[in-house]
Amino acid sequence: MRQWIIAAALLPVLGGVALAQETVKIGYIDPLSGGGASVGEVGFKTFQFLADELNAKGGILGKKVEIVPLDNKTNPQESLIQAQKAIDAGVRYITQGNGSSVAGALTDFVAKYNERNPGKEVLYFNYAAVDPVLTNAKCSFWHFRWDANSDIKMEALTNYMKSASAIKKLYLINQDYSFGESVRSAAKTMLKAKRPDIQIVGDELHPLLKITDFAPYVAKIKASGADSVITGNWGQDFALLLKASADAGLKVNWYTYYAGGTGGPTAIKQANLNHQVFQIAEGIPNLGNPAADTFEKALRAKYDFSLFYPRVVNEMRMFAAAAEKAKSLDPVKVAAALEGMEFDVYDGGKGTMRKDDHQFFQPMYIASFGDRTEKEPFDEEKTGWGWRLAAKIEPEQTMLPTTCKMERPN
Repeated sequence: MRQWIIAAALLPVLGGVALAQETVKIGYIDPLSGGGASVGEVGFKTFQFLADELNAKGGILGKKVEIVPLDNKTNPQESLIQAQKAIDAGVRYITQGNGSSVAGALTDFVAKYNERNPGKEVLYFNYAAVDPVLTNAKCSFWHFRWDANSDIKMEALTNYMKSASAIKKLYLINQDYSFGESVRSAAKTMLKAKRPDIQIVGDELHPLLKITDFAPYVAKIKASGADSVITGNWGQDFALLLKASADAGLKVNWYTYYAGGTGGPTAIKQANLNHQVFQIAEGIPNLGNPAADTFEKALRAKYDFSLFYPRVVNEMRMFAAAAEKAKSLDPVKVAAALEGMEFDVYDGGKGTMRKDDHQFFQPMYIASFGDRTEKEPFDEEKTGWGWRLAAKIEPEQTMLPTTCKMERPN
């Protein structure tokens, strides 16, 4: 009887281990509640769509891909709790994107966990946290980033802005954490070198995802006489900033990282900023790539939102390719296969995962948002407006040096 009781008690545990072996679990650690929930939910559904795409082709090495949603409420400490929960459930791969403070905490956690648990390593796939430190001083063998870091994006954005002679007075407004700080510092440094005639008339940091009314901030922008604004704001912090701008009748050009996020296009249309809002990104709808157009149509048909994360497509497809190359789902072997990997990216062209720091380089695009021509079939958020290409930046134009000193496992 005692042996039977022990065996019965072990069944749920053994069943969980067997299930983990039958599936490739990816722990999705991002906000699914609170101020970042709208962005986190879109990210989760995008990953799920790509898991379905892989599973329709037989999964990864014949195993079904499962996305495990874990709500971190955009909180670093909560993220570590969720990461441990994922590992306890048999997850060997985690992914996260919203919040560089979270990314920094996860990078440290994964490195320490792997050091303590040889043979049970975990990989961290970063799809959107862009603080440059993550692939410089805090770089890790266990961390791979598919989004361009904020310095790379600012390099591309300021290369475009340096030829925009209409920019005379510039205002900086960003979220008060590591990413927002990197945006403002890079903007000032790069514009000083490329356009020293531009006067920076304001430099503002505000709490992350805490402001419900940006009217006081917009009043400052308006009073400064700025003709242009640079902001790295994302999620509700961008949408509410544009809403306050519309209410105040502020008419300036906006140079952004995340204007295409949930609520952003609607806010731009309501502010009637027709092709006055620019975004730097690794892909946009309306580029005319046939394969991308097919994917875009299928995603919109299922979820009724557009692809904001082409980098997630690259991440998931490269993960599968790396596992196939390594002929293994062991994280150490997959990491080795990803290092230096060249890949045909979602919107066309070649991308490369730089071995030195695990930063992905790919073609980048600057686009404006507004009314569409016949060659621009996709609108956003049912506004009738869509993205229009303003400039394409090749990977070699954004390959900034790294200070990473990568420590690799023996």
